[in-house]
Amino acid sequence: GSQRSTPATYTGVFDDIRALFAKANKVKPGMFSFNSDGACATCNGLGVVYADLAHLGSIASPCDSCNGRRYHDDVLELTFHDASIADVLEMSIVDAAEFFADEDKIRPMLDSLVDVGIGYVALGQALSTLSGGERQRLRLAIELAGDATIYILDEPTSGLHLADTAHLIDLLDRIVDDGASVIAVEHDLDVIARADHLIDLGPGAGTDGGTVVYQGPPADIATAPASLTGQHLLAAHHPETP
Repeated sequence: GSQRSTPATYTGVFDDIRALFAKANKVKPGMFSFNSDGACATCNGLGVVYADLAHLGSIASPCDSCNGRRYHDDVLELTFHDASIADVLEMSIVDAAEFFADEDKIRPMLDSLVDVGIGYVALGQALSTLSGGERQRLRLAIELAGDATIYILDEPTSGLHLADTAHLIDLLDRIVDDGASVIAVEHDLDVIARADHLIDLGPGAGTDGGTVVYQGPPADIATAPASLTGQHLLAAHHPETP
């Protein structure tokens, strides 16, 4: 969660955006980097300055020189389709996808970010301000923008809010519907219930496990007497069942 890293830089899409601005304005791409030539000299491209409060720690406030926009004035005067580079970074990912709708190198990654449910995040928002679930979906979006046909996930719901878990399950369903395969190691009952095929290891954990106690669809796991997963799944979805 770096203060200098953003969805635009982390996904690599910012390189293509800077190249577009450079070509439109006949300057070097480095001019549009807030970590390089274009950075505001006062805040060094952070957009904020820190005041040391000794024993109370430091406090951040918007930079007076660039008004929190990260760049010096010469860069902000350069535009692409009437928008400055700072304007683009302030766009939500959804708005940026529309803005770059005709750019084949940029649009697929932005669409992937929208698909994983973080289209509301600003393209230039610091990763240090994102939640664990948002960062996890950001990493997933990068993989989904590729051309893989098999995804292997290790506890993908770990640390996620219940709403994030529901969104993740919907996303995994869409991946499978598009023809890819998803293999997940998971303990979350909602994910287990939505799987097409289960392999349940048990009957206990650690040295008490290691045996395949069930293979098949989730609907039939409750009939496996050695499956603790089946018992918990049945209790979660049919609490009235003794």
